[in-house]
Amino acid sequence: MKITMLGTGAALPDPDRAQSAILLTLDNGRNYLFDCGEGATRQMVRANIDPASVGFVFLTHLHHDHICDYPYFVISSWMLNKTGAPLVLGPKGTKHFVDHLFGQGAYHADFQARSAYPARQQNLEAAQPEVREVSPGVVYEDGHVKISVDWVEHIPRDICECFGVRVEAEGKVIAFSGDTAPCEAMVRLAQGADLLIHECTFPESFIAHRAKSGVGTYSHTSPTDLGKIASRARAKSLVATHFGHFDSTSPVLKRAAAKHLPVELMGPHLMDEIVVDIRKHYTGPLRLAHDLMRIDL
Repeated sequence: MKITMLGTGAALPDPDRAQSAILLTLDNGRNYLFDCGEGATRQMVRANIDPASVGFVFLTHLHHDHICDYPYFVISSWMLNKTGAPLVLGPKGTKHFVDHLFGQGAYHADFQARSAYPARQQNLEAAQPEVREVSPGVVYEDGHVKISVDWVEHIPRDICECFGVRVEAEGKVIAFSGDTAPCEAMVRLAQGADLLIHECTFPESFIAHRAKSGVGTYSHTSPTDLGKIASRARAKSLVATHFGHFDSTSPVLKRAAAKHLPVELMGPHLMDEIVVDIRKHYTGPLRLAHDLMRIDL
């Protein structure tokens, strides 16, 4: 199997990173998408993957940087002659989100116009997703993969549930954190994983700054804590991802981030700090994610 890191950034528009999206492709060609942040569909095309071949999407939570490309993905797949209804799984609220997008939602005019064409009428179901809201446990099996999830700790659960994921396929285990503060659920989900893909949104100093300032959530996993999680889970390899623009040199991003990040510290040099802090507790294979990174298992 291969994993393609379609997007490795966080909430702000970043010239160097798309938002959160990870594509798992089995040796038999079946595709499974986890999160669908800005740029996910375009990145599939860049990676020579037809979006119409992706029939499964799991949304870890409903923050915009994990879902905002979803309508573009569905409509693009429809236009690329996808057949059958796409399946999307996610937390409570996913059905509300999807129901307000297509036939009678935000893209109603687009749907009405395109569905007038004979070619689009042949696969109307491609723009009519099947939605399943899930709870902790095994949420999907199809003879090729087994997917289990558990709640992780990112934003209050009464606002939105947030899930971490464990995928078992082709004799391998892949765990993905979504967004989360350090929690026991991720240690369990990642236990013995061949690959742990885990958020590492800010360096230690940036998390401390956000906690003190009270601007934005600081419920993310620090590099030091990520090393502890990977070590305790005995993960065979680790990919850190979902970087919160702290490495950017973009003047636009620095101006935008001035109220909630210590922008005077921003820059690519912080990636070295990330590695040093992870390595305090984890000694296994480690990679820092970048867009379109390919990982073969």
